[in-house]
Amino acid sequence: MKRYAWVMMLMICFSTVVMAQKPFDVDLWPKKPQVKSEDHSDTARVRVFLPNAKEATGRAVVICPGGGYQHLAMEHEGYDWATFFNQEGIAVIVLKYRMPHGNPKVPVSDAEEAIRLVRRNSGNWHINPNDVGIMGSSAGGHLASTIATHAEKDAKPNFQILFYPVITMMPDITHGGSHNNLLGKEPKKNLEREYSSDLQVSRVTPRAWIALSDDDHGVLPANGVNYYLELYRHDVPASLHVYPKGGHGWGFRSSFLYHIEMLLDLKSWLKSF
Repeated sequence: MKRYAWVMMLMICFSTVVMAQKPFDVDLWPKKPQVKSEDHSDTARVRVFLPNAKEATGRAVVICPGGGYQHLAMEHEGYDWATFFNQEGIAVIVLKYRMPHGNPKVPVSDAEEAIRLVRRNSGNWHINPNDVGIMGSSAGGHLASTIATHAEKDAKPNFQILFYPVITMMPDITHGGSHNNLLGKEPKKNLEREYSSDLQVSRVTPRAWIALSDDDHGVLPANGVNYYLELYRHDVPASLHVYPKGGHGWGFRSSFLYHIEMLLDLKSWLKSF
């Protein structure tokens, strides 16, 4: 099994070297941001990783790293994923979004603009504007699921990929740090409900792939499980993967015990539609 795992990783790395183009950064708001942040030094941008044009499938994914809405895990929950997706012919756009400081519209506006940016550049980047997904881990998973359940028209993603996501803002099972940083320490109940993605699912919510660990004590597994149940209840195609161990925050790290299985599960799902 160990030999098989190493072979898989070598194949992924080699394919990426052959296929991937040089990444580049784009300022998300070259003029003024749609929603101002109280931290004027905090800026939003994306880093774009494109596969070779001949290998591009037209699919793209905007990635929102986690960090409790306080900081961003840009490497293992962001940039490191380009290896896997580019090998599949999928463009990767990693979003460095601004911190909310109690105003959820700040990161939400950044994520929606990132989706629009991809669609505006779909021709030059060999992307199908009708095959643009969003992905997020932990608090980034909350942001991704918020976009999936709230965004409309050209900001609405076609699919969502969530890793150990924060889903609810209700006090019983939410992640306290993400809740307080996003909404403030004493938000109104209607605001908590609005940003509880499981309560915002509808029949037009895009299909989802969700992965988490059973022993996650950082973000309770009930977040992702409840979201899956609501997707199922609303007839939204969804796939839920609960791995026995791993805790929280593994991202693309090969130290995650089920790293290879997780990649194969995700690869299979991506080929299913």
